[in-house]
Amino acid sequence: MSETDSFIEEVTEEVRRDRLFALMRRYGWIAVLAVLLLVGGTAYREYTRAAEQAKAQAFGDAILAALESDEASDRVAALDQIEAPTEEGAAVLDMLIAAEDALAGNGAAAAERLNATATDGDLPEIYRQIASFKALTRPESTLSADERRVAFEAMAAPGAPLRLLAEEQLALLDIEAGDTDAALTRLNAILGDSELTAGLRRRASQLIVALGGEIEAS
Repeated sequence: MSETDSFIEEVTEEVRRDRLFALMRRYGWIAVLAVLLLVGGTAYREYTRAAEQAKAQAFGDAILAALESDEASDRVAALDQIEAPTEEGAAVLDMLIAAEDALAGNGAAAAERLNATATDGDLPEIYRQIASFKALTRPESTLSADERRVAFEAMAAPGAPLRLLAEEQLALLDIEAGDTDAALTRLNAILGDSELTAGLRRRASQLIVALGGEIEAS
């Protein structure tokens, strides 16, 4: 390479650097801002996540502390003072209070609280179904057997989260109505379901034996 070519290359490289520096001076703030936004966004997400975890842990600790009281009425009072961090948390809290109300002998208050949760359209379906199921199985329920059957049949729809528990309740309604054959058929169908839990298997098997039926091979 000649001295002239070398000189031209050096000048060209210098011009490139000058242009690059000029671009950086003109637009470099955009890159800096992008980096700051990226770092700030990551930090904010981590802060938010940590804050949510802290709230959830404090909520859980408060519930455990409230449940340490010996008397159900004291547990109700303590639970009622807790502020839930989310609507879902409030639903869980209401169902816990309802359970303690029932233990304290306030079945009507328990049923009222469960029904309020079950009809809260802002809650996810699973929370409403659980509250509705609990309300339907309360002895204070004023619904007739036919009305309860309609409600449990809706919960027993394919894919529903409480499907098998609803089927168990339908079997109990069959027994209440004196239809033992229908109850046995339903109970054996429960035993053959792939989503069957150990507790439900035990209860269904015991019911079949108590009704004088036979457990069908699955």
